[in-house]
Parts: sequence; structure tokens; C-alpha cells
Amino acid sequence: MRRLFSLLSMLSLLSSVQAQDTIRVTSFGYEPGSRVNAVPYVQQAIEAARKKPGTVLLFPKGRYDFWPQYCTEKKYYESNTDVIPLRRCAILLEGVKDMVVDGQSSDFIFHDRMQPFTLDHSQNVQLKNLQIDWDVPLTAQAQVKDINAQYMDIAINRESPYIIEDGKVYFVGEGWKAKMSDWGVMEFDSATHLIAPGTGDASCLGGDYAAYRAEDLGEGIVRLHYPFKRRPAKGNYLVLRHSARDHAGIFIWNSGTISIENVKVYHTAGLGILSQYSSDLAFNRVQFVPNAAKGRVFGGHDDGLHFSNCSGLILVDSCRFLGLMDDPINVHGTSVRVMQKLDSHTLLCRFMHEQSIGFEWAAPGDSIGIIENKSMATYAKLTTTGWKARDSVLFEISFKEMLPDSLQAGHALENLRWTPMVDIRNSFFGSNRARGILVTTPRKVLIENNVFESSGSAILISGDANGWYESGAVSDVTIRHNTFNDPCMTSMYQFSEGIISIFPEIPAVDPLKPFHRNIRIEENTFHAFDYPVLYAKSVQNIWFTNNSIDRSYRFQPFHQRKDMLTFEACRQIKVTGNQIGKDALGKNIRLLQTPGKELLLGKAQGIVLSR
Repeated sequence: MRRLFSLLSMLSLLSSVQAQDTIRVTSFGYEPGSRVNAVPYVQQAIEAARKKPGTVLLFPKGRYDFWPQYCTEKKYYESNTDVIPLRRCAILLEGVKDMVVDGQSSDFIFHDRMQPFTLDHSQNVQLKNLQIDWDVPLTAQAQVKDINAQYMDIAINRESPYIIEDGKVYFVGEGWKAKMSDWGVMEFDSATHLIAPGTGDASCLGGDYAAYRAEDLGEGIVRLHYPFKRRPAKGNYLVLRHSARDHAGIFIWNSGTISIENVKVYHTAGLGILSQYSSDLAFNRVQFVPNAAKGRVFGGHDDGLHFSNCSGLILVDSCRFLGLMDDPINVHGTSVRVMQKLDSHTLLCRFMHEQSIGFEWAAPGDSIGIIENKSMATYAKLTTTGWKARDSVLFEISFKEMLPDSLQAGHALENLRWTPMVDIRNSFFGSNRARGILVTTPRKVLIENNVFESSGSAILISGDANGWYESGAVSDVTIRHNTFNDPCMTSMYQFSEGIISIFPEIPAVDPLKPFHRNIRIEENTFHAFDYPVLYAKSVQNIWFTNNSIDRSYRFQPFHQRKDMLTFEACRQIKVTGNQIGKDALGKNIRLLQTPGKELLLGKAQGIVLSR
């Protein structure tokens, strides 16, 4: 029934825009391939299309260049993105209803720092058939030509101009200048294009590498003088991250019934597609991949699909993620901290993370959960009657009900209205800088028929109200019919405790009151080179059933956990029907703060309970 619902919902989203008229951007005088700034021409076309709901805004196949001049500049607070005064919006769809934007497989090429697409308070909009890239990317790439105990020679890609000042490499672009060592270096294998095992968030050059002294040898070759504590392999590629995240590739805000289909995002100035306070979103055949024609191994700037405080159904089908510098998919909310009781019905609250502020966090009638931040338990649910911002960080919120006597400063609030259902299927999660899917929502989640080769954990279910302040507990998650290949967990990242890692940040775990509920991991295939397949913390009713686990020898085991399955402070555990290869590592279950009576362990699996 759930699959039928999801497929019908997808068809509804993809067919929701009934096209009646076609408006061509070229009708306003633009010539594809001319490299003239397309911004003013597209603005005219959008205004014409706005007057005719149901219009197809058509870009005849070709190259369209977008420069900052004539961009609409607007103030947006964008989740998990640096706060800047104004965002440059190249293509702004504001207050649009019933429109199709069809790129006809055109190349949309951007210059300097900007936001390619912005959907603001729009409904029933479809973007399809286009490719997003930059002429001068905001990330650089080089290849290791030589390395020894004293120096490393790198060949920097021609598409990334650079200069050397005071012994440091600075990349220079169209209106910007950035220092090489500011945002980290990633190493990719030259043959497989996988992130080099054992690197991840630990620099592939070792600590203090920024103390190098650069020497320009000419023809794009730079010698970095320094006894690097870790040496990348000769011939491997280095991705040199040098710029902040300040614009999303596509920003969807306060919008609904949006579909994005057959879109390739080669590069952005921040998150790939950021959906925020929006509902009913469908993504079909969207790719975040390297532009192979330009010899790249990096496929983006940060996350791929990022969902902050959304609702309705999020559907991701037949998408591809490769070479990203952060997580391919991240679904979460924004928790806020209680600062003070102003009266029996009113609180003063604060946004806690510097990249998640300024939101219109609640409206009258919203259901709000109150979280005790140390145990992470939600102990009350209230209904809002009012919300008022004091500034971009502090706000007042009032409730219909009286505040509980137990509520105190330091507790957190979660807006339960902005929590989506999630369906992720038929997609490929390649070697990206961090994990594969991050998801925390109390509504139904289905992760099905995907292939994972993530550098860290393939799936992370977290939850916290103390650090990132991003999310609460899950209550219904199914992970089935997926394949987890051996690149999974080749490097360590935050919370990567297993190929599937369920790791809520709970300062004081109560074994009698699990945080997450109802997680089913069934009929998946794991090709594991290391021990930890599943780590689960504070879950009630978790199943690991009918899965297949075999051993890969491609990589060397390194993880500190030496158990195949770990359950910490969990209840109602079911491990049955699994097929374990004879060479698989561990073949065991570790129970931490979990009574043995809570485990139903099926026979004939070859799995033992460690004591």
C-alpha cells in the first residue's frame, strides 16, 4: 500500500502542471551560445509566462550564460548555508503558479557567486531537462605529479586560475579570490575515482599542511614545499576546497508541488538543491555528478539534496550522486533552544546554529514538541497561538495550553508540522565526501532499491537538540532491497559507527525510554570489508531480518568497532533469517545497556551473542 501511495503521488506531482502555451526565451532576443548575459532576457520571459498559468517556459537547446549583472538580489535565510546580506538570484520564480521550465537539455553556465534557480512562494512548478555548471568552478582540482619527504608537485586543472602570494596558492575567479588551504583537501583514487580509503575528515595531507610554501614551476605545475605527514599517492587527484557555501544551486522556499526531472547539477556555490519550508517535492533522474568532459572528479560543492523543515511527501527516484563534498541527501528539521519563560503561555527561544537562523519558525495552529535536551525525550506537545521574531536569532512563541511546570531554559522545541514523509528509491550513492542518506522525521520513511558506495556510513539516522539542533526522533523507517557495496565505510566521518548508523546525540541515555522507534532493515545485501554493519542506539522495535552479508577483501579493516551488529540501549530487537558468508567479519551481536531478553535471535544464521 505504501509503494502504491508513493508511485501515485509521484505521478500526480509530475503531471500536475498542464501546459497550455509555450514561451521561448529566444523570442526576447537571446542567442544561445553567444555568451551574452541571459539574465535580463530570462526575466522578460518569466514575466510573460507569469501572466499565463500553464505556460511552458522553453529554452531552445544551446548554451546560456548567466552573470551577476541584472540578477535580482534578495535577502534569504537559507538553512545550513552561510548568512550573507543578499543572495544573487539568476532565475527567480517568485509567486509563480502552474509553470513548466524546460531546458531542452541546454547548458546553463554561471559566473561568479550566485543562485541559479530560486522558487519563492510558488506552486505547481516543474523544472526539467537542463544542466547547471560554472565556467570557473568554486572548487579546484589538481593531480599529484610527484611527492617525496620534502615537497609535492601538483598539476592544477586549467579551468582554475591561480596566483601565488606570500608562498600560498590563491585561486582567482570572476569577482573572487580564495586561499587553497581554507576548506580542506580531499584525495580521489585516479583509477576508481573513489575517495582514498582512510582519509575522509582526516586530511589526506596530515595535520598542519597549511604551513606549506608554494613555488610556481610553470605550465600549471606548483611545488608545495612541506614534509606532509600523510602523502597522497602519485597520480591521484586532489580536490582543493577553497570557498564558503553561500548560495544554493536551486533554492525552493515556501513552495509546494514542485518537481525536478532530468537535471544534471555539475557544480554550485553551496548546497545543491535546498528545499526549505516547502511541501510535496518530487525529484526524478536528478544527477549530482562530476563533469567528465572537463576531467573533474568532484561533483558539487556541498550536499546534493538538502531538505530543511519540509512537509508532505518527498520523493527521490532514479537519482545519482557522485563526488560531492558533503552528504547526498539530508532530511531534517530545526530545533530551537528555550531561553526563558516569559509568562505561563509564552517562551523566548533562540536559533542555535549560525547557519540556521532567521526562519519564520512557527505559525498559529502548529503542533510543537517540547524536548528535554539531556535525555532527548519529548515530554509534551502544545499548539501555537502566536509567533514573533525579535531579530534573526531570538523569537517569542505563545501557546494555547499552559506551559508544563517541568519546562526550563535549555530544553528544546521541535515544530511537528514541518516534518515530511520520505521515499528514496532506485538511486545510486557513490563515493562522496561524507555519508549517503541522513534522515530524521517522525513520519514514514522508505529507502528501497538503492545502491550505496558512500565513503562513510551509507545511512545515518541521528537526532539532536544540543549541537546542530536539527531533528527529533523517527517513528517508522523501512530500509529494504538495497545493496551496500564495499566502498561504504572506507573512511571515518561524524557518527559513522556502521554501514547503517543509528546514532542520536543523547547526553544522558535512558535505557528504559528509547528515542527512535520502529526501524526495519530487511532483505538488503551488504558487501562488507570491515566489522560494523549496523550500529543502533536507543531504538525501540528494530528489526534486522532476511539480509545477506558477505566479505570483501578490497580494503583493509580499520574500524574500532569489532562487532557486526551493535545494539545500545535498545528494546524489542529482532535478528532473524539473515544469511552470513563464511568469511564475514564478526558474525556477532554486541548488546550495550540492553538486556538479553530484548533480543529475538533466530537460529541457523551463524550469528552469536557476544558476552
